Amino acid sequence: MNKQTMIEHLNEDLAGELSAIIQYLTYAAKATGPYRPQLAQFFLTEAADEQLHAQFLANKIVALGGEPVTTPRPVAVAHTNREMLEAVLAAERRATADYTQRAREADEMGDKGLAVQLEDMVRDESGHSEETERMLRDWPL
Repeated sequence: MNKQTMIEHLNEDLAGELSAIIQYLTYAAKATGPYRPQLAQFFLTEAADEQLHAQFLANKIVALGGEPVTTPRPVAVAHTNREMLEAVLAAERRATADYTQRAREADEMGDKGLAVQLEDMVRDESGHSEETERMLRDWPL
């Protein structure tokens, strides 16, 4: 793994985080029904976590000599609370897999600090996935 490839991969991850921020902010606004306050708060809390991840990635990309992307991945369109939670779950699972791979790549590159930070982000994203799975467990269809 060379530095340029790592920059490219981290930029892919940054695009995912930018997408997640937009996704959570939009879904918070679109949440409806009797659980709207709790669901909107959940989405807004997650957006703040994703913003921290995005900032870390942007800083690391610059530290490695790269230019951070400013274009997010496409945000999944969702019309119901359930669709929003399912889209969030898919995005969180992807982020967990991406960061697991990225931590391995950082280890290969010899950047232990990056590997540890990415492993922390795996923990965050897998926690988000688990919470979303629990919310969906008894959610009406």
